Amino acid sequence: MSITSNLLSIKSTLPENVTLVAVSKTKPVADLMEAYNAGQRIFGENKIQEMTEKWEVMPKDIQWHMIGHVQTNKVKFMAPFVSLIHGVDSLKLLQEINKQALKNNRVIDCLLQIYIAKEESKFGLDEKELEDLLNSNEFKEMKNIRILGLMGMATFTDNQEQIKKEFSYLKSIFDKTNQNLTSNCQLLTLSMGMSGDYQLAIESGSTMVRIGSSIFGNRNYQ
Repeated sequence: MSITSNLLSIKSTLPENVTLVAVSKTKPVADLMEAYNAGQRIFGENKIQEMTEKWEVMPKDIQWHMIGHVQTNKVKFMAPFVSLIHGVDSLKLLQEINKQALKNNRVIDCLLQIYIAKEESKFGLDEKELEDLLNSNEFKEMKNIRILGLMGMATFTDNQEQIKKEFSYLKSIFDKTNQNLTSNCQLLTLSMGMSGDYQLAIESGSTMVRIGSSIFGNRNYQ
């Protein structure tokens, strides 16, 4: 199947309240343009340099989402244009995003990443760290970031019960945190679910899914 038919097929199954991020990392601009011409406007990349190169040559009505782990020293390269940063997992990173957003006269939207998986390789805040961050004076003083929601990645496993449990745990944190909002934090988005588990994620309350290989085919990392 073509990228266009893959994309339209997936979109036809998504509820109205669920946003699709087409994960386009490692894919050439021609593939992204096929998805763009089929109506897709939100693309997710995990390397800032690659995202910047694509941003420079592609239409300017695209929203670029940074979905990879972000190093503080790279924030400045995407600050002029990034629409949403998914994996914010520390106050230090948030402070750098705030600083670079100010330099670019912008407010940058972010999702806070929560650690829900049973894997050491995943990043994220635990429930206590999330609470401490949101209640800190440093956070409340930030004027150039806006927390739009939470995100998390489930364990890479075939065990559907475990995945469901992890998604449900994140949803419970999302609901709990939603009662404690500040001017720069309005939890509208719960981002969880990828090509292999997005249907389960939606059943568990996800409002944003990140789908790559089911749209663009398998990746070539050579």
